[in-house]
Parts: sequence; structure tokens; C-alpha cells
Amino acid sequence: MSKNPHPTPPGPSRPPLHTPRRERGAPALLRPSAVGNRGTGGGAPLPVGRERVGEGSGVRGWWLAALPALLIASACAPAGAGHQEKLVITGSSTVAPLMAEIGKRFEKDRGVRVDVQTGGSSRGIADARQGLADIGMVSRALGNAENDLAGFAIANDGICLIVHRDNPIAELDESQTVEIFTGRIRRWNEIGGKDAPITVVNKAQGRSTLELFLSYYGLDARDVAASVIIGDNEQGIKTVAGNPDAIGYVSIGAAEIAAANGVPIRLLAMDGITASRDSVRDGRFPLSRPLTLVVRGETSPRVRELIDFARSQAVHDLVEELSFVPLGS
Repeated sequence: MSKNPHPTPPGPSRPPLHTPRRERGAPALLRPSAVGNRGTGGGAPLPVGRERVGEGSGVRGWWLAALPALLIASACAPAGAGHQEKLVITGSSTVAPLMAEIGKRFEKDRGVRVDVQTGGSSRGIADARQGLADIGMVSRALGNAENDLAGFAIANDGICLIVHRDNPIAELDESQTVEIFTGRIRRWNEIGGKDAPITVVNKAQGRSTLELFLSYYGLDARDVAASVIIGDNEQGIKTVAGNPDAIGYVSIGAAEIAAANGVPIRLLAMDGITASRDSVRDGRFPLSRPLTLVVRGETSPRVRELIDFARSQAVHDLVEELSFVPLGS
């Protein structure tokens, strides 16, 4: 004889932008029919909570009897019951690796998940404005047209030119850099290198690194004679490392880590200043920028807590490990 249990239903349980060195002219509810009633007598499905005596499975009978109570319990449960809080952070590919590490540390003992997504600084700005992200990431300071947002610097970084390690060129002056990126210098032997065509690697639109590079050299995006268009720093580094005749520009932090791990690239000096974390730290490197978290309007206590954590000394070791410069150092 089939046992027919009757359990009790569950109960509820901002710093300024870099100024160019010189101006050159001014970015269904489970329906009974779905469960079926496959007892020996067959027949049409019964209303929820009823079953022919002696027909069907005891387990199925329990679910049909308990379903209304389960639905009521679910409707009455607290909104966050059983749901892990999540913070979404989107934007700059330069800032993303740092925020991913900061997020992992922040998640501990807090019952919150930090979801970090890349896509460029322009995505960070747009997502913060549209409420698609709790926090946007931008690898620069906010501009005047972005005064609807609040920015919070978490570290500092620089932008440097990189070439393949086998390229004998160690430094380019401002004029040479402009002429290479605008196509007026097309071969390395024109500036003391080997007789080979120059492959110009440029950043895609919407990247802060592009915006700052163009601003510093007084260029417009249309001026750049690019051979290859890349998105994030990793793509730029891989492209140059795989092409002995390529030149590009990336985050100093990303480039230093790659070179230290044996990736065949060289960071070029700028105006006689070595491209390094140290020269960014002491303010000597001419093309530097803050790494910034941005929000719009009132934020939740958890968001404020994360921003404060990302700006604190508790993460300075993570900043240093990624070759960025901690705040106040």
C-alpha cells in the first residue's frame, strides 16, 4: 500500500585631464495538465490539490496538494532571500584587471559578488549614466562634459610607446612620433632603424588611451594612418610582440608586467624620461593619467563601501602588483 505523507509546507525562510604640451587646435505557473495523472484509471487532469484516491504517485500527489502553499510562501518571502547581492562594474580594460583583484578581496566575508566587465572607458561612462552598471571604470579623469558623474581615482598610470624587443630604436621624440602615426615616416630606416616598413598599431574609438594619446600629440583620430586597430592593452602588446616592425601605445603598467614576464616588447622613453612606474610616481613621466571609478547620482551603501575600499591602503599591494601607482605614494 502506498504511503501518502502530509508534510508541513516550507515556510519563508576628479583631477584635471592632461594638458597637451603645446596647442595644435582644439571624444508559468505549473499547470495540472503539465504534471498529468497517469494512474490506472486515466481520465482528465484534476484541479490543483486533488488526486483520485488510489491513483498516481504519492510524490506527485504531495506536490499537487502542496503547490498552493508553496506559491504563497514564495510570494511572501523577503525580496533578497536566497539571492546573493551583485555589483556590476564595466568599462576600461586598463582598470579592469585591478578592479577584478580588488573585487575578489572585497567579496570575502561580505556575501556580495563583484562582476567586472571590460569594453572601454566609453562603455563605463555610458553604463554608469544609463544605470546598466553600478560603477563605471575610466582610465582618465572626467571631462567637463561628464559633470553629471562623480569620479574617484584609485591609482595612477602612464601611457607609453612600445616596439618589439629586437627593434634597435630606444626613444622617439615628439615630432618623430607624430610623423610615424600620421604616415609621413613609413620605414624604420628613416629614423635610424632597419630597412623595414613600420606597422602602426592604433587603439579603437572609445578607448581613453586613444583619447589621451591624441590629445598629448595634438592629433585628430582621422590623422592616424593605422595599419592595425586593437582594443585593449593585451591585444596591443600581443600585436607588437608578434611583429618586429610594429609600434603601438599601451598602459605602462600592462607593458611593464608583460616585459617582466618575457614578452618581447620594449617600452620607449619619452622626452628622455624612462617609461616606468617610478617615473609616473614621481610625476616626471609626461603622459600619465588617473584610473577612475565613476557613478551617477545617489549610490547604495555597498557601492560606496566598495569605492572606499578600492581607494584605501588595504589594496595598495594589488595596485603595486599590477605596476600601477597607489594613491598618495
